[in-house]
Amino acid sequence: MATHSENSESILRKRRVETSKKTTTHSDDNTPNNEEDTCKAKKKELVTLQTGTYWLTRIVLLRSIAFIYCWESQLLETGFLGIFLCPVWSLSQVPPRCPPSLISIWTFRWLIVRIMLGAGLIKIRGDRCWRDLTCMDYHYETQPVPNPMSYYMHQSPWWFHRFEVLSNHFIELIVPLFTFLGRRMCMVNGTLQIVFQVTLIVSGNLSFLNWLTIVPSLACFDDASLGFLFSSGRGAKQAVLDLQAEEAAGWTPKPTRGMLFRRVVNVALGVLIGYLSVPVVLNLLSSKQVMNTSFDPLRIVNTYGAFGSITKERTEVILQGTLNEDPKDPEAVWEEYQFLCKPGDLTRRPCLISPYHYRLDWLMWFAAFQTYEQSEWVIHIAGRLLANDTSILSLMEYNPFQGRDNPRWVRGEHFKYRFTLPGSGPQGKWWVRKRIGAYFPAVDLVALRGYFKSRNWPHPDL
Repeated sequence: MATHSENSESILRKRRVETSKKTTTHSDDNTPNNEEDTCKAKKKELVTLQTGTYWLTRIVLLRSIAFIYCWESQLLETGFLGIFLCPVWSLSQVPPRCPPSLISIWTFRWLIVRIMLGAGLIKIRGDRCWRDLTCMDYHYETQPVPNPMSYYMHQSPWWFHRFEVLSNHFIELIVPLFTFLGRRMCMVNGTLQIVFQVTLIVSGNLSFLNWLTIVPSLACFDDASLGFLFSSGRGAKQAVLDLQAEEAAGWTPKPTRGMLFRRVVNVALGVLIGYLSVPVVLNLLSSKQVMNTSFDPLRIVNTYGAFGSITKERTEVILQGTLNEDPKDPEAVWEEYQFLCKPGDLTRRPCLISPYHYRLDWLMWFAAFQTYEQSEWVIHIAGRLLANDTSILSLMEYNPFQGRDNPRWVRGEHFKYRFTLPGSGPQGKWWVRKRIGAYFPAVDLVALRGYFKSRNWPHPDL
């Protein structure tokens, strides 16, 4: 057994050295009149405070995470802009002295324009299949975490997939420009973007990305177009009528220090967003466009983009364990761990999790088209599985060693996965697969001791 452990450790060390040699740097002044009003005012203020606190907290958390997804930067930017929509001291559903600033509304519109143009341009400049209209032949099957609808969308005829790509280019490259063509065209943009995001939600598990993208799309509408969605209670309705009557009569509320301060803040916001947008716009215009990055440390204005390249085949890393003392024994029984959502068991239906995000499942998708030397954390997971670590097992759907002895060995196998055809695949199976080879060799806790130590990882208890 010691021999097997030493061999496993030497293989890991040798593969790491070879890889390192080959790698290249590829108030308003309104005052509450009584205690109840004071309580309401504090709640209103708390909304603004919570929005700002959440934004700052996310910055701290994301700076401590090794891998940041594009929607997390987008959440930061959306949250930052949301701070300036919240009236601090207003008690009214329709505050007459602090309506949402037009500057604030336009920062949201500018956000949806950048999101969509970034996504569209990175596709046109990226994978050839976006130009020859074939990307959707592969997308549903090879996206990070397919859902049940992905299976059926993948079976669509070729001409429908061509239509999907053309529609994608139209919505991401042309429609965002409607924002600057007047009220009606701006609302057309908002409508099409929301429909587009709902379509993406239905056809794939892209976390809360599409739900979040709907938020700036709503800024393309004005109060008149969205009024039917809200209660027509007498209080709010009468307040709107009174404001309209006062505006028609030429009356405007007397400026207060709170109003003036708010205007200064909104103007400062517009200047800040404009200044931080300069490198972002230059990036959009560049033939070497970079997606999902930021040019400022607070991630206030970011670049966006998704699926600039499409994988044509789906590969999966399947983690297996065995109780056998000799991992090379052809009679050894290897049992598979199942993740919460990513493909594994051929008979398991693709899951539906959006807007939730299973980070580990997504990371395993990235690991599948890299080597374990490029994704060393996979070996870290293997070590934790050998120790039956509950923190890792809580991220798994199925542990084959539940209630049994810990596995003696864990290995990673590499498979190519394809959707079955409706009615033609094996009974009850959603996937078929073919083994590519070993992803990483069988390892045990003894073999991993030096590997963990060299990376300053805490070694599981033997």
